[in-house]
Amino acid sequence: MKLLSRFLPRIEFDSYEDFIQNYRVTIPENFNFGFDVVDAWAALEPSKPALVWCDDHGGEEVFTFSDIARRSNQAANFFRAQGVGKGDPVLLVLRRRYEYWICAVALHKLGAVVIPSSLQLTAKDIAYRVNASSAKMIVCVNDPFVISQVEAAELPIPRALVGGHHPGFLDFSLEMENQPAEFPRPTGADVSQNSDPFLIYFTSGTTGMPKMALHNFTHPLGHIVTAHYWQRVEEGKLHMSVSDSGWAKFGWGKIYGQWICGATIFAYDMDKFVPKHLLAMLEKYRVTTFCAPPTMFRFMLQEDLSQYDLSSVKRCGIAGEPLNPEVFKRWRDLTGIEMTEGFGQSESSVLVANFPWFSPMPGSMGKPSPLYDIDLVDADGNPCEEGVEGELIVRSRDAVGLFRGYYRDEAQTARAMQRGYYNTGDV
Repeated sequence: MKLLSRFLPRIEFDSYEDFIQNYRVTIPENFNFGFDVVDAWAALEPSKPALVWCDDHGGEEVFTFSDIARRSNQAANFFRAQGVGKGDPVLLVLRRRYEYWICAVALHKLGAVVIPSSLQLTAKDIAYRVNASSAKMIVCVNDPFVISQVEAAELPIPRALVGGHHPGFLDFSLEMENQPAEFPRPTGADVSQNSDPFLIYFTSGTTGMPKMALHNFTHPLGHIVTAHYWQRVEEGKLHMSVSDSGWAKFGWGKIYGQWICGATIFAYDMDKFVPKHLLAMLEKYRVTTFCAPPTMFRFMLQEDLSQYDLSSVKRCGIAGEPLNPEVFKRWRDLTGIEMTEGFGQSESSVLVANFPWFSPMPGSMGKPSPLYDIDLVDADGNPCEEGVEGELIVRSRDAVGLFRGYYRDEAQTARAMQRGYYNTGDV
């Protein structure tokens, strides 16, 4: 709690009503996640574990916050040597490789803009993202499909590869190791301001090209609610959210709120989802809090759970799709754990969730986060009466954690916020 208390004047609440009325976030001047969280933990507890990583091929790495601080300094120096500076976007196509955390923290320290990107992107998708954002560099994983698409995109920017070597790509690990381990906090014009661009998620709409949801440097503070009050991560314990680094769920569950709370991220870099393999990892590494889409729970329930010791798991969260009541009941009956649903978007931190002051109900997303003034409105923008279906809106447009608009698209931003509030478009 020692770091969390720097951002929350009050951490514990007696009821949901108390939580809603009295939750406050202290936003430091020029907050920078790399310096004010990662480096802060490294100074407070140098040997504190930050990340436990493994894959399907016997690979395993354990990083302390000191390790992440040092390596991100080296990576920041590497990016700077490639011409990346404050405000410059960089695409990261890194699956669940541990280098994602190093690169992201490094770019945050630089004041650059992180663009998480999926392995499924084609050359056309990659080229569009680079051109739309004016990205200055791309870092990708050593995957034949990814490499072929990056090459086909014919990008006029530096490109680096992690986990291997390939002609035309800088060797990220080798280049990084040759850099100094010190990266002083920027001063003067190089200081990242709270309102500066921090992170861009490309979001798919029903029509047109993907939009660029832009978050500023205060965004990680919005995920304290996500991690501490919904996922209920514990300091020094392992938390696992199942997500590729290309999706916003990664930011929700595998870096920001969890590290602010002092939890250790468990990252299983699976080649593909195999239920029995995932269950074996939960057992082997003694994961405490776990979050995954309901479909994964449904497939895990087809295995014989009695063959796995899941006694370390205290809480399970779900997001990304509706929770089937039968899955909820079967998981509870077999493990004693009631899954807690949460809802949000790439444009936000958790908006609505089953928080700890009430029992979760299958089929219910829960109640609003204290960060957001949330309402349901009809087609004319009028509040809905109880029991009437409506679109979920966020009236608090300046809430910490909420996106700042669609990057370089004033028309899309105006449409989303045309009535003075953010309309999520979700019913």
